[in-house]
Amino acid sequence: MNAPNEASGPRILDACCGPRSMWFDPTNPAAVFGDCRTETREVTDRSHGREDGRRVLKIEPDVELDFRALPYADASFPLVAFDPPHLERAGDRSWMAARYGKLGDDWRSDLRQGFSECWRVLKPEGTLVFKWNETQVPLREVLPLAPGKPLFGQQAGRAGKTHWLVFMKGVS
Repeated sequence: MNAPNEASGPRILDACCGPRSMWFDPTNPAAVFGDCRTETREVTDRSHGREDGRRVLKIEPDVELDFRALPYADASFPLVAFDPPHLERAGDRSWMAARYGKLGDDWRSDLRQGFSECWRVLKPEGTLVFKWNETQVPLREVLPLAPGKPLFGQQAGRAGKTHWLVFMKGVS
């Protein structure tokens, strides 16, 4: 796949878009939304007060891709968002697995490759925004897989287990 055209095409890559739930505008034309799956799943989840417990989740990427082997040329994007699956344990039919995906058995290698690919497609001095929830895997086990040290970040969520980290290519 060719690099995006800066004048008219996407300038942001979301390498694991899932249901695009972190986006204020999930149709933002400045972004290309990628994921390894396209699917609509209906799952039962009574935790959100729905009487029948039915919830529908749509994963509709612009491009089906594997974050470990991105189909873009080196230095294609000034901004990359990387929000990979973070769950080791989740039922295959659960809402959590449907929404966030599930880590594979070799998740450390997968994440290392994902970081490397996100870094590769970043332009010089480009920004990588990484999101991680450490409910099952602590951030301290993931950070050594990154291409460098984050510049800054923020903890969020009810229990402070979601981390937003910012990296800049060429700056450590």
